[in-house]
Amino acid sequence: MAFTHDTEIALQAVAALINTGVAQVDGLLTVGDLDEFLTEQGFSGSRTHTSGELRAVRHLRARLNQLWSADEESLAAGANQLLRNARALPQVVRHDGWDWHLHCTSPAAPLEDRMATEAAMAFADALRGGELDRLGTCAAADCDAVLLDLTRNRSKRYCDTGNCANREHVRSYRNRQADLRRGVSGNK
Repeated sequence: MAFTHDTEIALQAVAALINTGVAQVDGLLTVGDLDEFLTEQGFSGSRTHTSGELRAVRHLRARLNQLWSADEESLAAGANQLLRNARALPQVVRHDGWDWHLHCTSPAAPLEDRMATEAAMAFADALRGGELDRLGTCAAADCDAVLLDLTRNRSKRYCDTGNCANREHVRSYRNRQADLRRGVSGNK
């Protein structure tokens, strides 16, 4: 396993958050959209359920998107800035069916601070473990989604936001078939 369980979950949540903004329709337009996202990702702690909270998370999403593909120095600086902004104070906690893991803010901290510190710590683990190559971008020409490659052989090329892999495989198959037809008709 490349990452600890909580780091893996945090990186998956970061990718999911970033990917809410790369589709044709923004996935975080309303407070209800944010509620649904947080439920899907298992985020706990206090909430204000306000448009201000939504704006803060959307701003964080843009910042995390920049950091996802940043070089080592920029990622380290960005992660450190996120931790400073949230006044992070790491603690080992156990809650809601989760075994021991790190939290860097209290459950009462603003949502965007909790999300930012979780992302920053996951980025720090990826950086320290030399695993930044596992943070990628979808190889489909028409997709800008990010992906987290957790495969053993580091072979993941397509995102999980839609059916990019299937679409690319069909396109490749059709191109091969067209090449074969052209080759066959060219020999007659």
